[in-house]
Amino acid sequence: MGRINWMQKLGWSEDHLEELRNAGYSYIRQGKYDTALPFFEALVVLSPESSYDAQTLGAIYVELNKPEQAIKYLDRALQIEGDHSPTLLNLAKAFFMSGKIDEGVKLAAILKKDSNPFIASYASALLLAYS
Repeated sequence: MGRINWMQKLGWSEDHLEELRNAGYSYIRQGKYDTALPFFEALVVLSPESSYDAQTLGAIYVELNKPEQAIKYLDRALQIEGDHSPTLLNLAKAFFMSGKIDEGVKLAAILKKDSNPFIASYASALLLAYS
C-alpha cells in the first residue's frame, strides 16, 4: 500500500502549509515549544519531503529535552537536504543529551571548523562541556 497524499485528501495547497508553518514558527519565537510541536508534527506528515519541517521538528524536540525524537527528525532532514550546519549542530546537541557522547564529540569536532562563527563557537563550547 502506498503512502497517503494528505495534501490531496484534504484539498490543501502550499498556501495552507505556509500558514501552518507561520503559526508554528510564531510559537517557537515566543518560546512556546509545546504549542509549536503539533504544528510541525502535522507538517512532517503533510509535507514529508520538507527538510525545513523535519529540521524544525528536531530542533523543537531538542528544546523539549527529547533527544531520541530529535535525532530521528534531524537525521530525516539530513537525508533530504544533506549537510546543513544548523541541523548538524542540533544533532550534536541531541547526541550529547542522549548520552551518545562519542557521536556528539565527533560531530562537534567537525563543526568546530565550520565557516559560520556561531556554529563553530557553539561546537567549541559543546566540546569544552563534554570532553
